[in-house]
Amino acid sequence: MENKLIVGNIKMNMKFGEIYNYLNYFKDIKSKNVVICPSYIYIPYFLNYGFDVGSQNVCSSEDGGYTGEISAKQLSSIGVNYTIVGHSERRIKLKESNLDINKKIKSSLKANLKVILCIGETKEELDLLKKDIVLKRQIRDALINIDDISDIIIAYEPVWSIGTNKIPQKQEIISTITYIKSLVYKMYKKDIKVLYGGSINEKNINDLKSVKEIDGFLIGSASINPIQFTQIINKVL
Repeated sequence: MENKLIVGNIKMNMKFGEIYNYLNYFKDIKSKNVVICPSYIYIPYFLNYGFDVGSQNVCSSEDGGYTGEISAKQLSSIGVNYTIVGHSERRIKLKESNLDINKKIKSSLKANLKVILCIGETKEELDLLKKDIVLKRQIRDALINIDDISDIIIAYEPVWSIGTNKIPQKQEIISTITYIKSLVYKMYKKDIKVLYGGSINEKNINDLKSVKEIDGFLIGSASINPIQFTQIINKVL
């Protein structure tokens, strides 16, 4: 069975002086099934290790007057292989729309970046039994006019699970990921990898990795602590 993909989203954490200590824990990680996504300014320090490097976001435009933005082709040009698109924190806090996300995916694919598309429902949407409707809309709108999904990975992250130490029941995760995969297959007649994300830690990873429907993990808070993150990596790979 193919190894699961492990993606660490460090988010807006760590000062410059902490980077080398962090990276020291990963010098023996020799796997392209590990992707670490640091802040833009730290990306060059993460390159040339045994793992892959991703960005936490990307601009939808290729170049031009977009002060403060970073384009997909800029990321690709320095050796970045992945980008996260549509994380719930950007959807909610920065009002990122499905149209914005669609544009970012197109720009990223054009620059030969692999896309990790984040989708997920809020607690209110879950309680109102709207989860499937929300996920379907997020997937459909994000993939409008995209013909080839070979370099797209979906990360299912229930918004209510992120940073709360609460995760769905195992059977719920299985049914949701099965639903996502079947939905995409109906659209493209192709299989797609689906990661799980939300309150993953070194204590629950053994349970989660036993779920064969999960193709990998998008890890937030636990990826900030290098000891905890490497423990998770060693348990999964």
